[in-house]
Amino acid sequence: SYTYWPTPSNSNAGSKSSILSEVAPKKSLKKQKTSETSRALSPSKHISSSRDANMFQIGKMRYVSVRDFKEKVLIDIREYQMDPEHEMKPGTKGISLNPEQQNQLKEQISDNDDAVRKV
Repeated sequence: SYTYWPTPSNSNAGSKSSILSEVAPKKSLKKQKTSETSRALSPSKHISSSRDANMFQIGKMRYVSVRDFKEKVLIDIREYQMDPEHEMKPGTKGISLNPEQQNQLKEQISDNDDAVRKV
């Protein structure tokens, strides 16, 4: 529930209480962002939101994403972290591949799998 704060049209315009009245709607927006983030953190393999439509979860807080950067397509394999506002932000650990590098990786997957089994 919200407490009534005088609006700037009242005699207290510019006072602390009128300034606080402008903060209440922002809090409700923050709650909406939090619920959107909760949906993004659901244990599905594919995250669906307008911003992260091309993100695929491969581990806890690890994602593969496809994005456009400076008119080039990049495939990111990256760890994410939660910031203080409970939004996912890319961490420093990760790698970006161009489509050619991704194709080279795909061609070598069976050799990579064999090497993993031998270790």
